[in-house]
Amino acid sequence: MESMNFRSLEDFWAFYVTQHSKPCTRRWHFVGTLFGIVFFLCSLIFSWWFLLFVPLSAYGCAWYSHFFVEGNIPATFGHPFWSLLCDFKMFGFMLTGKMDREMKRLGKRPVLQVF
Repeated sequence: MESMNFRSLEDFWAFYVTQHSKPCTRRWHFVGTLFGIVFFLCSLIFSWWFLLFVPLSAYGCAWYSHFFVEGNIPATFGHPFWSLLCDFKMFGFMLTGKMDREMKRLGKRPVLQVF
């Protein structure tokens, strides 16, 4: 991934959205983030061992979607902290049904897919 400098989280967010243009990519991220949250909660309730599954599930699903669905390199490799923040932002938009509207606001039309 080429080195890109961003001046703000909002600038990075616009780039982040372009890297998640396919609905299937966003769905894989949503599932990974959801499992990460569930495993984190399980670690608080049951055992700290569940913490091992937080990054495995979250990054596993996300990276799978980038390599095999979107066909790009995860932004995490170049900007890990901002990518994490934007992943939660995207999760929130998806949870509330606002992600397509956000993509249109940024001028990124959602890519239609059959699957």
